[in-house]
Amino acid sequence: MTRKSLLRLVIILLISFFIFIIHSAISIWSFSKQNQFVQTDAAIVLGAAVWHDEPSPVFRERITHAITLYENDYVEKIIFTGGKGKGSHVSEAEVAKAYAIKHDVHPDDILIETKSKITEENLIYAHEIASEKDLNTFTIVSDPLHMKRAMLMAKTIGIEEIYSSPTQTSAYKTVKSQIPFFLRELVYYVGYKFSFPFK
Repeated sequence: MTRKSLLRLVIILLISFFIFIIHSAISIWSFSKQNQFVQTDAAIVLGAAVWHDEPSPVFRERITHAITLYENDYVEKIIFTGGKGKGSHVSEAEVAKAYAIKHDVHPDDILIETKSKITEENLIYAHEIASEKDLNTFTIVSDPLHMKRAMLMAKTIGIEEIYSSPTQTSAYKTVKSQIPFFLRELVYYVGYKFSFPFK
């Protein structure tokens, strides 16, 4: 291959990668607006930080949205996910369960997994628990900009019937707070897509 041909190939690859990044960014942003109100067996609530045994504002929005789905009969059960964060003696899922019970969700309708540290583990462990309880259809609950990656992960690990229901309000309200979250999700989403051949 000549130097000119090699240069042409590099330019084509760079342009293709740039187009892929732009497409991914648009996809993440547009998907964040989709909310599928469908009756399912359970809501899987993706974990987030807890502060002094209370859900952080981000996590509280996710829990509250799941409770709303439950109260309106869109889901029969709620599966809270998330292990112990650094310095915490209680898991995210346990904090979420306590919060939900205080807000009139019946304890028998709550399942928790307390081992996960990252989104993919949230989904893997939640799916294991759901399978034990013969739950087959799911609504994924998280922040709007997190939904595209979460749904991709859920499908990749074999959760077949899933629907997206992002929080209707978010702690990420301002442009200043949304942009870093969006860029982080874009990096993680692109990284996950490129990791497909190795899964």
